[in-house]
Amino acid sequence: MFIDRVTIEVKAGKGGNGCVAFRREKYVPRGGPYGGDGGDGGDVILLADSNLATLIDFKFRPLVEAREGVRGKGGLKDGEDGKDVCVKVPVGTLVKEVEGGTLLCDLVQDGMTFTAAKGGRGGRGNTHFATSTHQTPREAEEGGLGEHRKLLLELRVVAHVGLVGFPNAGKSTLLNKISKAKSKVADYPFTTLNPVLGVLKLDELSQVVIADMPGLVEGAHQNVGLGHEFLRHITRTRFLLFVLDMSGYAYQEPIKAFSTLLKEIELYDADLLKRSRSMVANKMDLEGAPENLKKFKKKFPKEKVIAISALKGEGLGELISELARVKTLCAQS
Repeated sequence: MFIDRVTIEVKAGKGGNGCVAFRREKYVPRGGPYGGDGGDGGDVILLADSNLATLIDFKFRPLVEAREGVRGKGGLKDGEDGKDVCVKVPVGTLVKEVEGGTLLCDLVQDGMTFTAAKGGRGGRGNTHFATSTHQTPREAEEGGLGEHRKLLLELRVVAHVGLVGFPNAGKSTLLNKISKAKSKVADYPFTTLNPVLGVLKLDELSQVVIADMPGLVEGAHQNVGLGHEFLRHITRTRFLLFVLDMSGYAYQEPIKAFSTLLKEIELYDADLLKRSRSMVANKMDLEGAPENLKKFKKKFPKEKVIAISALKGEGLGELISELARVKTLCAQS
């Protein structure tokens, strides 16, 4: 199950109380205060892990709680600190406050950490309260309370390339052909309900991460169809690869389809259209596709178009070369 939005509660540990004790040893008259400090409460820490792809674990663990610090002891023995709790989240997780929606952290790199709740400070023992006029203090501090807050975790897929297109444009078939992904393929709309990541290996040291997004439809910026499920994730991609059914059979005429895609993306976030992009004219093996491609190039002469048939594996060499160029651009930026 793919879960990309969850609300969780994080509760850090309370600090341990300080100790009231006095030194009582033979040959040590008036030993004075001898109480240790309480230990600090444990923190709740979020750790970005590239091996995870969903927030489903939090669906069954809505409360993450760290341990309290141990109270201080006599003999100037400080209490142990509460153990931190470190929970893993997928790379690309946004951490927001539930109330107000303030963004607290964006975990975009593997290994990044964020202290979601800070543990309370341990209370001081009575040794800290001794003065020249108050030599037998019988007071100590209580441990401080740990932070307790509600957070919204929102996953946005991180990829070099995002496949953009209408349902049944052939995005999943294309991803399966050029990577080892196993995206669902069928002859009905919305076979891809959640983002699927595929990795195209260019050589032993270089690879391109490609995200197959749920199909976009008109009105997506208003959450029609799977609108926000698509548009939220595409904000993470560095390069947009528009995939069009050039035959016009599956959805609508290619020129209109491309214009609609541009409009929906602009209405959601106009800055997305400033990103580099290329066009994939798919299904070139079908009747009417060559004629539609000529019309498309005449209408959009500045768009870079790569003609392919994902099903038959035709034209993929040129596309892979384009993706290699994208990888180079991403590495330089």
